[in-house]
Amino acid sequence: MSVSEDVRNMKSVSPLVASADSAVRNEALRLAALALKEHQDEIFEANREDLQRAEKAGIAPAVMKRLKFDAHKLSDCLAGIDSLMALENPTGRITLHRQLDEGLILKRVTVPIGVIGIIFEARPDALVQISCLCIKSGNCAVLKGGKETASTNKVLFTLIEQAAIQAGLPKGCLLQVSAHSEIDELLTCDDSVDLLIPRGSNAFVRYIMDHTKIPVMGHSDGVCHTYVDKAADMDLAIPILIDAKTQYTAACNATETLLVHRGIADAFLPKAAKALAQAGVKLRGTQEVSEILARSASLSDCDLAAESSAASAPYPSGFAAEDIMTEEDFNTEYLDLVLSVKLVDSVEEAAAHINRFGSHHTDCILTQDDEAAMRFMALVDSAGVYRNCSTRFADGFRYGFGAEVGISTGKLHARGPVGLDGLVTYKYLLEGSGQIVADYASQAKQFHFKDL
Repeated sequence: MSVSEDVRNMKSVSPLVASADSAVRNEALRLAALALKEHQDEIFEANREDLQRAEKAGIAPAVMKRLKFDAHKLSDCLAGIDSLMALENPTGRITLHRQLDEGLILKRVTVPIGVIGIIFEARPDALVQISCLCIKSGNCAVLKGGKETASTNKVLFTLIEQAAIQAGLPKGCLLQVSAHSEIDELLTCDDSVDLLIPRGSNAFVRYIMDHTKIPVMGHSDGVCHTYVDKAADMDLAIPILIDAKTQYTAACNATETLLVHRGIADAFLPKAAKALAQAGVKLRGTQEVSEILARSASLSDCDLAAESSAASAPYPSGFAAEDIMTEEDFNTEYLDLVLSVKLVDSVEEAAAHINRFGSHHTDCILTQDDEAAMRFMALVDSAGVYRNCSTRFADGFRYGFGAEVGISTGKLHARGPVGLDGLVTYKYLLEGSGQIVADYASQAKQFHFKDL
């Protein structure tokens, strides 16, 4: 069958998935976790094949990190499934219960979205997270992973699909799309697919939005910022900055730009630059930043020479010409050990820079000043705004969601890491006892609103 035929069939079984008992969905998750454990050698072998092909194809190191699915990634996936199983069923919640008149009762109840198409980057763990979230929330899922991990994705999908069917969910509740050409066919299925969640480059997400009538949720770039305020604790700030940049550089929530208050730049930048250099991070920035680092280095030549002989990386002594940044360069997402640096005069200037050049993903202020923190958190228009912690915390699992289907930088329906609550909508249920609108329009009857 074609993709469109498969998706129409999925639409027909989606009410069965939506109405499945929570115990059935949890059993599907339990069986999926069991299958992943029992077949881990098969999964790892498929992943080794993918990695070998990717290496021969010259895939960038930052992307290669995403492709790897090892025992650590499997452990994280299994922990995520366990967390999902422990979470409350997100469907069937009554969020409004109101009497409109005697014998006329209105309820608003959470329900699955229906059929969700997720086109995601080359991360096999994303397939596990997404499919399990859809099972738990009562949604059907059409999954299209990156071609770089085709072998790994095929094994993972087969195991999870079999677990879902074995638990009692209908055949066709999950669908894997493998060919890139099938994406365009999927985009035409606006009569069957209720939501698309693309995860990839800005150009890719824009392409999806421009070529479908299906509602689209997601984000493209992850241009995240860490702003070091004049009232920052430097000993606290540097480890946070190192984590935000280096803990997983290929992630969309890794910090890409460092903003520093001009009032502490002379003291903070050399310390930060040294620590970042030791972590393997290359700095780029404005001419002003370059001059501060060059001046600091020239004042410490003896110390630097001693440290270099001890195989300890010194901080930069200024930037090469190609690393001097203009204003428009600050919308760059590196996904690598490279960091942009700029100085600002105030919280307001930092927030204005972030709102202009950021991607409304996750941004942080490092400060001991409560008023400055409150001002920053009010002004920055991002899905996640942090104080004194790493931007890498922007993750569904770390939020206690069990997992995430992605991070949304939009403002409608779901924002930030999208977990179970972002995969449900609601419908209104009205139960009456013979009431007709004509009686109320003629004022023969009156509404008597009462929350129950």
